[in-house]
Amino acid sequence: MTERPTFNRIKAVLAEKGKTNIWLAEALGMNRSTVSKWCTNDVQPTVETLFAIAKALDVNVRELLVSSK
Repeated sequence: MTERPTFNRIKAVLAEKGKTNIWLAEALGMNRSTVSKWCTNDVQPTVETLFAIAKALDVNVRELLVSSK
């Protein structure tokens, strides 16, 4: 079984901040299932949404992205 690549770190950053995806959905006024799909990397948020997520979590948007190094 091959692991699929990870594209964002939203779930990890939420955990680091002690927040839940439900909290994030409410903070952004988004559907909980959409946020859940971002956290599992089934769907990727738009660039604009990534910036909104970063603002809500008080982090640099780069922290939400997986390093390409």
